[in-house]
Amino acid sequence: MAKRIQFSATGGPEVLQYVDFTPRDPAAGEVQVENKAIGINYIDTYVRSGLYAPASLPSGLGTEAAGVVVKVGAGVSAVKPGDRVVYAQSALGAYSEIHNVPEEKVALLPHNLSFEQGAAAFLKGLTVHYLLRQTHEVQPGEVFLFHAAAGGVGLIACQWAKALGARLIGSVGSDEKAALAKQAGAWATINYHKEDIAQRVAELTQGEKVGVVYDSVGKSTWQASLNSLKRRGLMVSFGNASGPVTGVDLALLNQKGSLYVTRPSLNGYITNRAELQYASNELFSLIGSGAIKVEVKEQQKFALADAQRAHQVLESRSTSGSSLLIP
Repeated sequence: MAKRIQFSATGGPEVLQYVDFTPRDPAAGEVQVENKAIGINYIDTYVRSGLYAPASLPSGLGTEAAGVVVKVGAGVSAVKPGDRVVYAQSALGAYSEIHNVPEEKVALLPHNLSFEQGAAAFLKGLTVHYLLRQTHEVQPGEVFLFHAAAGGVGLIACQWAKALGARLIGSVGSDEKAALAKQAGAWATINYHKEDIAQRVAELTQGEKVGVVYDSVGKSTWQASLNSLKRRGLMVSFGNASGPVTGVDLALLNQKGSLYVTRPSLNGYITNRAELQYASNELFSLIGSGAIKVEVKEQQKFALADAQRAHQVLESRSTSGSSLLIP
């Protein structure tokens, strides 16, 4: 028997239940991981609330964790029992002491990274990799706008941009978060509670605006994002923290300068083990060199049984950086 979080109906954090279950043996091509640290991501709240509906209920939750392989299924050759691994694209159910994951979805965790670093950085780091290195390849000296710059993804983006020699303008919700983003490597910050985002972007760029905006906030920043783009700029909408963007007016993209819009996701960029290895190698290299530092505040580490409280805190928008569940 083992413990996990599951939910039988979609809704608020109160639907999350801490239950016993019997792990099944890994199927062919799967590995069984004893989780040591579990990543909490904003997308988990979308699944729990029903915005992204699970295939069936009751359902597990979470797709990211780091731990130790305890069993392998038939045909598995890349990992073995005892290996330290990390994953970010499992089937729902990572909020668990034990989780079975396809072999192609796990990466070996370097020994110079802790389980907590792995679980805190993997999904968010892979997200930053596809955003800054693939969706639009950010160039040295390039100025761009990144919303929620003090969040888990945002703080890694600030550090990665600095490592690339690029100039990240980070939008944040408080002066405290602005300081965190600047400390992480943001070139400039905008407190959207005090400043007009698009107006401040124009000021920072001497009226040029930016060629790309990365927006995980969604509904509340959509217009400000479009207004921050220069002619033929790229709007990268990769999240819905304030609600989904709906009713997109294509004519508006024309009026604002023949803008481009994309709605990417990690699963569109990492589809096999080779792509996972490519992205994770670059991420682990930057963490290993110290260019990207991954630290989790003690108050953002929660026992697995406290998943309800973890979600309440996450949705209060009071966190910065990554949060973890510890089995």
